[in-house]
Formats: sequence, structure tokens, C-alpha cells
Amino acid sequence: MVAINCDMGEAYGIYRCGDDEAIMPYLDMANVACGFHASDPSVMHKTVRLAKRHGVTVGAHPSYPDLQGFGRRAMSMEPEELTAAVIYQAGALGGFLAAEGMRLGYIKAHGALYGQASRDPDVAAAVAAAADALDVALMGMANTTHEEVWGDRPQGFYAEYYTDLDYTADGGLIITREHEAVDPATAAAGAVRAVTENVAVAFDGTEIPMRADIICVHSDTPGAVELAAAVRAALAPYLS
Repeated sequence: MVAINCDMGEAYGIYRCGDDEAIMPYLDMANVACGFHASDPSVMHKTVRLAKRHGVTVGAHPSYPDLQGFGRRAMSMEPEELTAAVIYQAGALGGFLAAEGMRLGYIKAHGALYGQASRDPDVAAAVAAAADALDVALMGMANTTHEEVWGDRPQGFYAEYYTDLDYTADGGLIITREHEAVDPATAAAGAVRAVTENVAVAFDGTEIPMRADIICVHSDTPGAVELAAAVRAALAPYLS
């Protein structure tokens, strides 16, 4: 059984990013931005309330402190400093969850932090230390440093597949500064293959091993609502 998650809650002040209200009905899990790459207190609280209304589990989506770069620029931080930054962000979201009678479900790093943690054991360990402090699961990619460092944690590890990003031939994720539109039918077919065949297709056509407990869409991908609807329909027999 699988679930669908989405990186969301990424509006900030008067600026809007994605249609969270329209996409929420197609989700099981919402990865909510925590202020360091996007979002603000009002947006965080609004997104938590929206998730509660739809019965969607909420996880923290922390990043490097890179608001101007939307968290997609790699940074060098000492492990304790990085752990503190993740605890700070997830803890802030936890406050809004507590206000709504909800609990933090997991942590999923955003952007460059996610990418570096998939390759660098020290970065992955710093993120894990924050999750340990908050006693929550982590979400990441199988067959990477994510799984090597996080895979045996008692709180759990969710392996995810991306419907709207490309993979390298060695199984790495290509994290772009801006998401491009993808064909919903093609994305849905890829999600089904990842779930049923444990394979994904890299940008060059190479088939790579892929384990998918969770299927991810991004709220800021053009046509994200249509994409999420297509993926949910295609995965209906396998959803938890």
C-alpha cells in the first residue's frame, strides 16, 4: 500500500505558490514549508487547518535558511547548527499542529538540503538528529544515503518516488530551480511502474531500481492539481 504526498504551504506574505486548497483532496500527506525557504506563520496555520479538514497527515518540510533562493541552493553548515535549524522549523510547525489538536507526522527535507542528505552522511545524520529529538519518521529516497542513515530508525523511514522530477542514471534526483510541467498520464504511468515493478526511468531512458512507499507531487509544478488527480486515479488500487 502506498500514499500520495505533496510539498506545499509555500506561499509567503502577499505572494502565492500553488493551489493548496484544490490539490489537498488528492493527498494523504502534506509536507508543509516551515519559513526558511517559503511560508510564514499565517500560511503555516492555514495549511494545517486545510489538512485537518481533509484528514491529511502533516509533516515538516524544512530547508536551509535560504528564503531568497527558495531553499534550492546548497549551504555549508556545522552539524549541530543544521540540526538546530531543522528542530526550529519543525517545532514551529508543531506549534500550529498542537493548536489544531494534531501531531507532527514526519520530517521531509526540502530542496538542496534533501539533495545533500541523499549523498552526504554527515548532513543526513544532522537531519536524523533533529527527527530523533522530535521522535518522528523521516522521508527520503531508497538506495541513497537517506536509506543508509535513516532506514533503520525505529520511528520509520518512508521511501518516495517523484512524479514531476527527473532522475539521473545512477538514481539521483535532479533538483531544479523551477519545476516544469509534465504530462499527467505519463507521470501517473511512471508512478504505477514504481509501485508495481520497483523501477523508474531516468532522464536518459535508463531503467533504475526504485522502491516507493510514498508518491510525491509538488504544489508549484504547473498543472499540479491535474497531475495529482491523475496519479491518484491511477494508483487507486494500491493506496492505503
